[in-house]
Amino acid sequence: MTHSKPAYKRVMIKLSGEALMGNLKFGIEQSACQKIAQAIREVFDLGVQIGIVVGGGNIFRGAESEAFGFSRTPSDHIGMLATTINGLILQQTLATLGVETRVMSALDMDRCVERYNWGHAQHCLQKGIPVIFVGGTGNPYFTTDSAAALRSSEINAEILLKATKVDGVYSDDPFKNPKAVKYPTLSYSDALTQKLNVMDATAIALCRENHIPICVFNLFEPGNLLKAVCGQPVGSLVTGG
Repeated sequence: MTHSKPAYKRVMIKLSGEALMGNLKFGIEQSACQKIAQAIREVFDLGVQIGIVVGGGNIFRGAESEAFGFSRTPSDHIGMLATTINGLILQQTLATLGVETRVMSALDMDRCVERYNWGHAQHCLQKGIPVIFVGGTGNPYFTTDSAAALRSSEINAEILLKATKVDGVYSDDPFKNPKAVKYPTLSYSDALTQKLNVMDATAIALCRENHIPICVFNLFEPGNLLKAVCGQPVGSLVTGG
C-alpha cells in the first residue's frame, strides 16, 4: 500500500497501557504488543523521529487504589513503575522487529532503564533512535497524558498522536451513547470547556501553550498510525484556539 511522505519530522506517540492488553482484562497480550510494534516500525521506516510515552493502566489503575484505600502519592508511584514495565516490554517487542530504542525514565532505576536526560534524548532522536519515555513526569498527581504533553514540548514534537481504542473525539462516550457525535476537528478551548475527555486539562493546556496539535485516533485500525504521520485525515485533530 502506497502512502505519501511523512508530514512530520518528529512525532510523539501516546500509548495507553490498556492498548497492550489486547483482548485481555488485565496484563499484556503478546499479539497486541506485536501489532503496536509493527505500526511503529512502519513509521520508523519512513525516517520519522519517534518519541513514545506509555501508560500503565493495564497493570494498575487509579480507581483500584481507591478500592484498596491507598494514598494518592504511593498509588501514583505504583503507576509510574507500571509504565516502566510496559516501556521495557515495548522496547523488547520492537527489538524483535529490528528497531533499536532507548527507554528513559523520570524515576531513578539505573539497573533497568536510563534516567531521562533531555540532551541525550535529543541526541538519540536526531540519530533516528526512538525514545520511550516512562515513569510519567516523575511526580504524583500528574497523568501520563500530561507526561506526553511535557515530553512533546521538551523534544519539540510537531504533533502528539494519542493512540486509543476510539476513532476520535466524540460529544459523549460512543460506546454508551449511540447518538454521540464525532468531531473531525476541534479547538483546544472546546476540548477544555466541553470536557470532551480528549486528554486531561493539564495536557491540553500545555499543548495549546506550545502549539502542539493533538491527533486522537484508533490505533487498532490497520494503517491508522501511518496515515496520521503522513497527514492524512484520521480520527480527530485538536488544534488552534
